[in-house]
Amino acid sequence: MKLLALLLSLCICSTSFSQRTKDLKTFKHYSVVTSKDTINYHIYAKKDIESTNVLLLYIQGSKAMSLYQTMKENGKTYVGTTLPLDFNLLPDNYLFVVISKKGFPFLTKMDEEFPVPKSYYENQTLAYRTHQANQVINSITKKYPNKFKKVIALGHSEGSDVVAKLGTVNNSITHFGYLSGGGNTQFIDFITFTRNKLTKGLISEKEAQREINSILKDFKKIMANPNATDKYWAGKNNSYKRWSSFSEPPIDNLLKISKPLFVAIGTKDQAVAPESAYLIPIEFIRKQKNNLTFKAYSGLDHGFGKELENGKYEKHWNTVFKDFLNWVNDK
Repeated sequence: MKLLALLLSLCICSTSFSQRTKDLKTFKHYSVVTSKDTINYHIYAKKDIESTNVLLLYIQGSKAMSLYQTMKENGKTYVGTTLPLDFNLLPDNYLFVVISKKGFPFLTKMDEEFPVPKSYYENQTLAYRTHQANQVINSITKKYPNKFKKVIALGHSEGSDVVAKLGTVNNSITHFGYLSGGGNTQFIDFITFTRNKLTKGLISEKEAQREINSILKDFKKIMANPNATDKYWAGKNNSYKRWSSFSEPPIDNLLKISKPLFVAIGTKDQAVAPESAYLIPIEFIRKQKNNLTFKAYSGLDHGFGKELENGKYEKHWNTVFKDFLNWVNDK
């Protein structure tokens, strides 16, 4: 049952296991092949591609694992996924697209270890993930010219940084979704959270400064070895190369986007400091840019959930996703 508990923790979407099994079988699998690379992507349509006219590329966060995982226990097959979306909410005319992380297959088995591939660490960068997304959108739109009246890029967490960068290189995208991402460099979040602990009285001023000094020392190590794939920080799969690459402030890229942009943050986010996210509307106001819709969801965390006083966890991802779909429909 330990494996099952782990599996359940991954399935953050609200659909049933049977629904996820159906979703899993509906995906069709494609690749963009170049002389130096192969990018594996997967598409989902409720009917078929011909019935769609809106393209939605979802760019996932930083988990180093396959998109789907299966496990058999007591004669039953369980399906886990890192995708938080409830596919029932997708309009019939949407073509949903997602890209596998470098080196990972679409599907793995939860009860069999799948070591993180070397190719994943080598390509764990903002530039490469942006390149992947750009190549996939270009491949699909070239294959189906003039088919899609809307091309949407929606990113969550690390994927939001990718969406911001993608907006500077791809002109086909008509709508951008930026979920649970900050405006400033990711490095600032660690300082902010430490200062917040001080404000709440959880640590002393001396302890806070000691912690901040240690963090700054780590940042110096990272930037002194920006391409290291055998050194890690703040997570066993987050290499120095990853951190140096994603230290780029997303606000610099977001301000270059002129198409409609939807930004959402949970006010209880413990992975991205909400203070960093508020930099986005401030800078758009300063620059007198009017293409931003900014929403702060009170009491929700990084995955748009809420811990209740009785110890239960309440999921609100679907609420945010519905808001986003309605926003796309109105723009």
